[in-house]
Amino acid sequence: MLISRSFKQVIIFLTYCTLAMLLGIAVYYAFFKAPETCFDQKQNQDETGMDCGGVCAAVCKEVITGAIPEVAEIAFVPAGNGRYDVLAKIHNPNDEIGASSFAYMVALKDAVGNVLATRSGKSYILPQESKYILELNFETSVLPAAASLDLSSIEWEKFSGYQERPTINIYQKRYGQISSGAGFSEAYGLLANESPYDFRSITVKVILRDASGTPLAFNTTEMRTVRSNENRDFRLVWPSAFPGTVEKVEMEVDADVYHSDNFMRQYLPGGQFQEFTAPQAY
Repeated sequence: MLISRSFKQVIIFLTYCTLAMLLGIAVYYAFFKAPETCFDQKQNQDETGMDCGGVCAAVCKEVITGAIPEVAEIAFVPAGNGRYDVLAKIHNPNDEIGASSFAYMVALKDAVGNVLATRSGKSYILPQESKYILELNFETSVLPAAASLDLSSIEWEKFSGYQERPTINIYQKRYGQISSGAGFSEAYGLLANESPYDFRSITVKVILRDASGTPLAFNTTEMRTVRSNENRDFRLVWPSAFPGTVEKVEMEVDADVYHSDNFMRQYLPGGQFQEFTAPQAY
């Protein structure tokens, strides 16, 4: 009889506890819990992503991934006075996916792998594009034995219809030693912007190689405010002699089509455009 009474008391106690807990939950949801919305920076309701999809009007951004660009070539050359220049050639193997931005780290190392100097930067690459990354004037008192390139923070993006590969060509390519005046050798060319866009910035890269294809020297220059259908001469100079005989000259142009601030024209409704104030050309 005593056991039966104690059992009933336990049941009654548990029942009261359950009712109290349910009442507390009801009060919390009724008066204290913030309502679930499409702006609470949480994935709730029937959202398929944080504050997007489901009942939310915002469409979830497609998660895009691609194969990491391959390092096709990396080399360094002496630039005089304990300085070195580093060249890396990368290739994007993806057919429709490019990287609107990626970070890179270039390093010079000694014979046992110790890092002597580093340089970091950012760039971009189009689908199926091969391009050079040039970093100049590394300073180190120790003779380097190797160079390395690491890529990170890749922001993949599908190459859309509004993005066009820029039609920019180089004509009248020339290279030779300087017979009089300052400098050892120089490269010339005529850059032709044959695209329908005005660019704030176009980079020209020149790579000099010997008969076996080994890089001997390289240099780069930035051309500012290049209008559509404009032709522009450029000249790059190597101030001091370097070993080897130049047999091949490569020239590459690089123009950012991912970011709108590199275009000189901003299109407005109705097909009209507003021209930005151009930076000073040089």
